[in-house]
Amino acid sequence: MTILLTGATGFVGAAAAAALASRGLLHQTLFLVRAEDASAGLNRLREQLARFGIVGQQLEKLSQEQVLCADMTALDTVALGPRLASITQVLHCAALATFSNNPKIWVNNVDGTLALARAVQQHAKLQRWVQVGTAMCCGPGLTSPVRESWDAGLDDDSHLVPYTHSKLAVEIALKALPDFPLVVARASIVVGHSVLGCAPSPSIFWVFRMAFALERFTCAPDDCIDIIPADWCGEALVSLLLKPSLAHNLYHVSAGVPSSSRFVDLDNAYAKASNRAPVAPRYQQVALEDLRSLVPLFEERLGRINRLLILRALTLYGAFAELNYVFDNQRLLAEGVAPSPPLTDYIAECVRTSEAIPMTEQMKHDFK
Repeated sequence: MTILLTGATGFVGAAAAAALASRGLLHQTLFLVRAEDASAGLNRLREQLARFGIVGQQLEKLSQEQVLCADMTALDTVALGPRLASITQVLHCAALATFSNNPKIWVNNVDGTLALARAVQQHAKLQRWVQVGTAMCCGPGLTSPVRESWDAGLDDDSHLVPYTHSKLAVEIALKALPDFPLVVARASIVVGHSVLGCAPSPSIFWVFRMAFALERFTCAPDDCIDIIPADWCGEALVSLLLKPSLAHNLYHVSAGVPSSSRFVDLDNAYAKASNRAPVAPRYQQVALEDLRSLVPLFEERLGRINRLLILRALTLYGAFAELNYVFDNQRLLAEGVAPSPPLTDYIAECVRTSEAIPMTEQMKHDFK
């Protein structure tokens, strides 16, 4: 067995690498890394994996021969690489994950993924390709808990950001490839690490910091938010990759109903972790169209920043929060994956590891 893991220098991909390491499979893994050469790629890989607690011999034993240097937008050199012939499983985590309107989203997430899939299928004896997607590609207007479905989100105009549109589009394109052993794993909102908090990445956690500081947002106090930690997500993805047989070709990697957290419970846990009073007595639910009025309050409480960026952030995250989605995960649990820990269980470590990081730095992870 030889595994190809893409995106290991990113958040979810590195968590998946840590899950492979815990099973002693790093030596059987090839890594697709964007770098000028294998030496630089190996350094990038080691630096990111160290953030997830992979240290010592496991890091040192990683070799340049395990690194395939390529950009998802230019895969010609990989397509000709002899190492592709040994690949049996692919865990494709690489993506341009951003809520901005980056012009490279489609060429990276769709065209690049399809080029890699065709190259691997042509040159390797591929047994399974796990495509990591986003549960939010289902689009608005659905009943919660949202079920796994190939039909949701097909209306191009329903997507809140180009990223979710691109992720759904590439799933459909991969599914259409003849004899392609596709399994789609749609992750819900990945926030922090259940042990390391926000040390690996503060992505998205700043939204909670912002909402609690403003004491206003688009969700109601009793609304549930489907959030999973990166380490649990990585373990779930590797389980889907390695299990000999699966009952379905589409899964939600999500907290589901049991492990989702109410906003009010997150407020209480956040307040306890930061030694502050809960905002619940002062909290106001705000309509999406009224978010513009919060920009001056943001500057007053959190410091000056690009007003257009803050308004876009408030609007985008407010729109997703307004959906009030929980993603059904019964298929995943039936495959033997343990339930995700709720964010309330590890939010204190997220607070501790992120409170000293300026808001502008935290936001950079989500607006590339």
